[in-house]
Amino acid sequence: MTVTVRAFAPGDERSLIESWNRSLPADPTTAAWFRDCVLLDPNFDPEGLRVAVAEGHVVGCAYAVRRLTPLAPGTDLEPEAGWIPFFFVAPDHRGGGLGRRLLTEALEFLRARGRTRVDFASYTPNYVLPGADPELYPDGFALLTGLGFATLYSPVAMDRTLVGYLTPQDVHELRAKRESEGYGFRSPADGELPELIRFAADEFNPDWGRRSATTGTPPAWSSPRSGTGWWGSRCMPPTAASPSGSAPSAWTRASGAPGSARSCSTSR
Repeated sequence: MTVTVRAFAPGDERSLIESWNRSLPADPTTAAWFRDCVLLDPNFDPEGLRVAVAEGHVVGCAYAVRRLTPLAPGTDLEPEAGWIPFFFVAPDHRGGGLGRRLLTEALEFLRARGRTRVDFASYTPNYVLPGADPELYPDGFALLTGLGFATLYSPVAMDRTLVGYLTPQDVHELRAKRESEGYGFRSPADGELPELIRFAADEFNPDWGRRSATTGTPPAWSSPRSGTGWWGSRCMPPTAASPSGSAPSAWTRASGAPGSARSCSTSR
């Protein structure tokens, strides 16, 4: 069977979603999420979304993206940075080097546009996975490693079920201690939201501020003694979750001259 690798084209999306959900069963996606967070992302470039097509159906892809618009006012385009938010190969097309071919073309897309560092998974604002999970996707993990990506850090989990969840006693104790110090815990009033958004953007990163502004009212704390302080929870896209307790790796890779260090958040 002949497999062609090319840029994404209109009409590919339906079979791409079908292949994605067969290939990444622990991280399924939807047509709506793909439309809103990939196709309508202002940084989307169809040349960076490399798709493998067999008999008219997408059987694999690797997505390379770089910043065309700033993440937030006052930030730059991170001209050295590129990202690969996701890649996959359908189960019945594995073992023949297609994944390596897709990732190589994605990396070449970024290299040709001056990117000297490539991160897997950690793209904002619309990242999909927290990293490469060696338990759920050992072949993908090995492929990234073979291409020079290196683990930066490993998050414990991106979600957990709340069924049967009980707040730990030490959390109750910490809250009581903070309340005794004059802190209060509540949702912010509408008039306080601009300050909360600025706090999230300045103290964490601009993406936190953006998400605080677009994903509803987060919880907050305030202190009558030291002014107002805020804490908001970050909203993840449906497909960003990994099973509780898993430890997907963050990777990066520095691309450029042969033999240069590469990293996988995962980083290269």
